Amino acid sequence: MRFAGVGLVMLAAVCWGISGGIGDILMNKGWDPIVISFYRGAVAFICFLAWFLIRFRKNWLFSTHLYIWSLLAGVGVAGNFTFYFLSIQASSIAVAATLMYTAPVFVLLISFVLRLERSTWFKWGCITGVLLGIILLTGAYSTDSISVSFLGAAAGLAAGLSYALFIFGFKNASSIGNPPTTLTIAFFSFCLILYLFADNEETASVLTSSDIGWFLLLGIVGAGLSFILYVIGIRRTAPTTASMVAMVEPVTASLFGFLLLGDHLTTIQIIGMVIILLTVTILSVKRSD
Repeated sequence: MRFAGVGLVMLAAVCWGISGGIGDILMNKGWDPIVISFYRGAVAFICFLAWFLIRFRKNWLFSTHLYIWSLLAGVGVAGNFTFYFLSIQASSIAVAATLMYTAPVFVLLISFVLRLERSTWFKWGCITGVLLGIILLTGAYSTDSISVSFLGAAAGLAAGLSYALFIFGFKNASSIGNPPTTLTIAFFSFCLILYLFADNEETASVLTSSDIGWFLLLGIVGAGLSFILYVIGIRRTAPTTASMVAMVEPVTASLFGFLLLGDHLTTIQIIGMVIILLTVTILSVKRSD
């Protein structure tokens, strides 16, 4: 059980990587990214609400701090999804992914300021290794083929900051309440926020679309199952460790694209994947010790 927390966070990241491939399929079919994000969270919310109501008396807890942290976690998830897609639209997937995964830097700095964790050379080395792997995997090093706008860069960094926010939100909320309560509150705020920004007509058309199966699969795998694993796992994992272990997401997304979507991996991308996996493995072993 020594690796339980890290293992659950890693499984959640694998689900997120798969959901990225499903989202790519839906975008190629012409669906708006915000609508896709909304249904990813809405399907998960229905699952969490049912889980919460089944054992209502045990799950119900009145705590102001629980509500605040859960709502902040929901805001973080909504911001992460939304800014990530905006960054892709304004620049490229490579830039968006690289900037979003600056989240460990935000988490480490916030943890240091709040004195939740101690800054060490080992943690900075892990962050550097993971970010190097992300850059190689996404191809962000090739400036000739990437056009970075101010909006794209700002949205990408905002996605990373939002990622850090939901890590802290879930970490604090899960220490007060149980997973069903935390997830239900968080994804209620998520759905409310994204509904305000989504195209209402397109959102309604999903229900009668032939792609409804993809949306359901995206919600179950990309948010329902993944966030259950994540919230349980993060209760046993430090915020910085959780954010870095979750870096296996882009590796999973790349493998999904290679195996099912016909994308090809270059030698440099494979090197990037190896660096990420080695860093996560070393971090997991060190954290367990």
